[in-house]
Amino acid sequence: MKPIKPIRIETIVQAPIDKVWEFWTKPEHIMNWNNASDDWHTPKAENDLQTGGRFSSTMAAKDGSFSFDFNGTYTDVRTNRLIAYVLEDGRNVSVEFADNGDSVAISETFDPEDQNPVEMQQGGWQAILDNFKRYVERN
Repeated sequence: MKPIKPIRIETIVQAPIDKVWEFWTKPEHIMNWNNASDDWHTPKAENDLQTGGRFSSTMAAKDGSFSFDFNGTYTDVRTNRLIAYVLEDGRNVSVEFADNGDSVAISETFDPEDQNPVEMQQGGWQAILDNFKRYVERN
């Protein structure tokens, strides 16, 4: 069996770290940016941001044709620096925040699933990260 290489995506958000952290972690903000395209949305998000805490968000097509829950448990939370978690299917994800004063570099690394091509997964997660950047910078 071929070992699974984690996928890495990145962006730089033009905003202070405290704002970036708040917008990444608060459910009222997650519901506004957690989608890869305009025909999807996140009607529900819950977040217990602490090591051992759980999170859940429902991602849904706006036309009602499909939805799924995205759930996991935090394995490491370091305010303004790192969020690591394991998804319900056992895949690991880590999100690093590097404070550069007036901007924050975000790098997200995740284990791919085996249902969709790696390029599709990378593109989808990058689209969500890009949507986060747009949301933070315009609000």
